[in-house]
Amino acid sequence: MEHRKLSDLPLDQQTVVRGAATTLEREFKGIFSRETIEQFVIDSLEQLVATAKVTSFLSIFAERFARERLTAVGKTQGTIPSDLPSVLFLCVHNAGRSQMAAGWLRKLAAGKVDVYSGGSKPASQINPAVVEAMDEVGIDIRAEFPKPWTDEVVGAVDVVVTMGCGDACPVLPGKRYEDWELADPASRTVNEVRPIRDEIRARVERLMTSLNVSPV
Repeated sequence: MEHRKLSDLPLDQQTVVRGAATTLEREFKGIFSRETIEQFVIDSLEQLVATAKVTSFLSIFAERFARERLTAVGKTQGTIPSDLPSVLFLCVHNAGRSQMAAGWLRKLAAGKVDVYSGGSKPASQINPAVVEAMDEVGIDIRAEFPKPWTDEVVGAVDVVVTMGCGDACPVLPGKRYEDWELADPASRTVNEVRPIRDEIRARVERLMTSLNVSPV
């Protein structure tokens, strides 16, 4: 991660970073310094700005993205203990398959698994047909957002599930990898997305069984 000065950012982004860093500083007190937190917020914001279509919620998304990454670092370092299994779902745009898989696992595991998702080339927004299809089964992913995979998260998880990102997907020694061949929901109607959604649920349930986690 490249070190950036807060003063290098536009004034509106400086305000976003200061606000997010103040919130996260309270949450990670005694674990990370203010400087480290600011660097993660700056980097997270810049990665999201590069692909965002709507900037209204960038401040919220940057804070959430930085929190996720800092938590992953803390788990890897042992400063944030966790005995939960962790899974990262990766696809190309983080706008369809990986978001559905993450949504299913969060729903079915009910807090018994740490769930992450990311993309090799994040889209500007989640596929609306995917949002609608998941809403039909009682899973609201409207608050989620496409984001890139990061080294911190890859390093912290137990299982990496890839879905069509090919050679762009990260490979680290000692990780358990699964590759799920699934149709891409991009440009498909809700009717066409439903079978993909249901197949992902079945695969998520099998994954949970392998992790000794019972669905709710």
